[in-house]
Amino acid sequence: MAAGCTLSGACEKAQRVLRPVLRPLGLVYGAAMAVRRQRYERGAAHVFRPSVPTVSIGNIGWGGSGKTPVVDWLLDWAGQEGLRSVVLTRGYKATPPTLPYVVEADSPASCAGDEPLMLARQHPQARIVVDPVRRRSGAWAEKSLAPDIFVMDDGFQHLAVRRDIDLVLLRPDDLKSEWNCVIPSGSWREGADALTRAGAILIKCSPSEFAALLPDVKKRLGRLSVPVFSFSLQPVGMQSVLGEEIVTSPGMIVRNGYSLFSGVGVPAQVERTVASYVGMSPSRYHVFPDHHDYTPDDVRSMAEEGLPLLCTPKDAVKVADLGLADVSVWTLVLKTVFGPAWNTPDTFPEWWGNRWQALQSA
Repeated sequence: MAAGCTLSGACEKAQRVLRPVLRPLGLVYGAAMAVRRQRYERGAAHVFRPSVPTVSIGNIGWGGSGKTPVVDWLLDWAGQEGLRSVVLTRGYKATPPTLPYVVEADSPASCAGDEPLMLARQHPQARIVVDPVRRRSGAWAEKSLAPDIFVMDDGFQHLAVRRDIDLVLLRPDDLKSEWNCVIPSGSWREGADALTRAGAILIKCSPSEFAALLPDVKKRLGRLSVPVFSFSLQPVGMQSVLGEEIVTSPGMIVRNGYSLFSGVGVPAQVERTVASYVGMSPSRYHVFPDHHDYTPDDVRSMAEEGLPLLCTPKDAVKVADLGLADVSVWTLVLKTVFGPAWNTPDTFPEWWGNRWQALQSA
């Protein structure tokens, strides 16, 4: 296991221990964020107002809530509807040569960022635009790309772009030990009152986990009167990071064991998903910091263990750019699947279809 993960875990543990002391500072931070939000709502800060429907995918805290899979689903939906979609993203750790930067399938990961590059390769019909100033990139994209819909990635706190609906993602822990624990006392970027802006709430968990979580859902979110949906990532195959055909029988690849590696927000979740799909736990699991920039030495060192290497799609786009044709690295092909819901009779696709019709009418 990489040192970065150990350090992160130690920081989180220290944060929990010091939470009683840090909570007053969290209240101050949350109040400051509320004042900031009110400035935008009053019109005291400049806001770009798109002329097409705009949906924000964001979260109340940081890391591991599943924003990219929901963006991925929306882009699939838009493609099926024949809509021109544009994603506005800051491109975490990206260093684009120009701003705004339109990500192409052959863009370097260092310029695009791992998640924008992954989305661009999976959705050639969409345009992924990287720029930390999304008010600027949105105005440029509206003139240059003629979108039918804007999707704001990680946009809940990015108030400089007007949105028609906020889809807010929570982790299961956000409804338990992390509830309303605002920076620096926890991982939340805003206080619980900010959730009143949500048009719907989505929680990344299995159907059984959602059933166990329902008492907390009702207790914490019942006052909001918005639908709450669960979703998970379902593996449907494995593919070489170099883009070869999909293999739907994982035993062909991992019959004698495998090494797993990832640089994601919640590595334990990756391990559970992979182990469940292939039918065995990894022989080794190498955990790197979230959005890790892999080097050839990283990959070759793991390959020396003599086992097939598996990673997430987010890791795969960076490994593919290394050009290691002599090293076999595989990634899961994942599908976003929506499960049980609360406070609505509809599935998420049904609910979203109805909301889209309403947005178009408005």
